[in-house]
Amino acid sequence: MNRVLVVDDEPQIVRALVINLRARKYEVDAAQDGTTALRLAAARHPDVVVLDLGLPDMDGVDVIRGLRGWTRVPIIVLSARQTSDEKVEALDAGADDYVTKPFGMDELLARLRAAVRRAAPAGPEDAASVVETASFTVDLAAKKVNKNGTDVRLTPTEWHLLEVLVRNTGRLVTQKQLLQEVWGPTYSTESNYLRVYTAQLRRKLEADPSRPRHFITEPGMGYRFEP
Repeated sequence: MNRVLVVDDEPQIVRALVINLRARKYEVDAAQDGTTALRLAAARHPDVVVLDLGLPDMDGVDVIRGLRGWTRVPIIVLSARQTSDEKVEALDAGADDYVTKPFGMDELLARLRAAVRRAAPAGPEDAASVVETASFTVDLAAKKVNKNGTDVRLTPTEWHLLEVLVRNTGRLVTQKQLLQEVWGPTYSTESNYLRVYTAQLRRKLEADPSRPRHFITEPGMGYRFEP
């Protein structure tokens, strides 16, 4: 059974989420501020965090950064902030998804299920498949990346994007294909997601992120991984 941490200071939203999630057999913890959220996350180890950005004691982006300091748990932002810059800031801080208020419960639950799938352990079909570059190694079976002898911490979404690209080594993967495979069919136009997460992979793995050698952009078309 998956555990969800709901972080929101609006009691009616928390109540609606708790009722709907428990009806679908999720275990649910709730917090109304960032301090409580960080404490509960450390104590209860949720499988997914649903996080509002407008909290009474700290900005939700700071909560994301606090979580990303020690965990890869999927984080779904649920916020009334709708500008592109605000979405990019949250994604860049380490959020895996962004849902704007008001929201449809069915859509949120679908995105939550997708987040759980992305974070799921590798299956037996992912037999020992290792891809090596000059500076880093991708172990598809273990879901690990090692750069210059040190393990690199990736979020579930960063890993899923990397995995799709690596499994298509040398081939162009279109923007639409990446968005649908990593985030789901309702994301086919969310190109901001790709720009943010590709930039994060480059920062973590490329020797010179401003001149990428492995994560190549094909302008107007998509991306390609070269080992």
